[in-house]
Amino acid sequence: MSTPTPLDEPVPDARLTAPLEPPATGTITVAFLLSPQAELVDFAGPWGVFEYVQLDDGHNPFTLYTVAATTEPVRISGGMVLVPGHDVESAPPPDIVIVPAMDLEQVAPEALDWLRRVHQDTTVTMSVCNGSFVLGQAGLLHGRSATAHHAGHNTLRALFPEVTVIRGARFVEDGKIATAGGLTSGTDLALRIVERYFGRAAAQQTASYLEYQSTGWMHPDRNGPFAERAASTSGHPVCPVCEMSVSPDTPLTHEHEGTTWYFCGTWCQDQFKTAPERFAAAG
Repeated sequence: MSTPTPLDEPVPDARLTAPLEPPATGTITVAFLLSPQAELVDFAGPWGVFEYVQLDDGHNPFTLYTVAATTEPVRISGGMVLVPGHDVESAPPPDIVIVPAMDLEQVAPEALDWLRRVHQDTTVTMSVCNGSFVLGQAGLLHGRSATAHHAGHNTLRALFPEVTVIRGARFVEDGKIATAGGLTSGTDLALRIVERYFGRAAAQQTASYLEYQSTGWMHPDRNGPFAERAASTSGHPVCPVCEMSVSPDTPLTHEHEGTTWYFCGTWCQDQFKTAPERFAAAG
């Protein structure tokens, strides 16, 4: 778990507090798991971080690859189509796995099996945004603390009640599981991992080269705007699933134990109906 510090003070250099040791030979292998509707920002940010690390001797210590259930082209967010570099049978053993948000209903069982298998030997298994749902689906979050995109906090808690959901965090570390908040939080978590391996100066040099202005990797608790659940009233209702503001005139409502719940869309309404008591408790 990350240790809270005053918001104006960075946490100590992770190389001193939570160090990771590079392998004795070879490079640090980083696998990016792909599946339909994988969120581009979630893995492009970390990919850029690991791609542009340069140590004092001029070499990059990371080897990157993409992996999916098969090597058939995958349509990800925004309609982009990518060809995975490996399928789950041919992929090299990874030191780090990165799991972006993706469509849970389209994640192949083979991909979840691969994730469970390689997690046993990874140094870090990392999710970004609602990629934590995939970790939960694979059974890797049981009894752990985790975070997600701020619109996914309630759903993560409802779908996986055995997970302690942390709000207001750029990232959460629990053992070798690390979960980032929404989208750009993944870039901060990747810089944090660089720092754990090679120290703060290496992470700062990487951020500088990328012209990345956030210092979130040194301030894991600085997601304050999302630390508290949005208040919902009859005049200004909030969707209990994604916490989006909803018009009180919406026809998308559901009665549960004497309370009228309002929804921003049919997907959220359907999710709520599958486990109303869990979403009500999450709120």
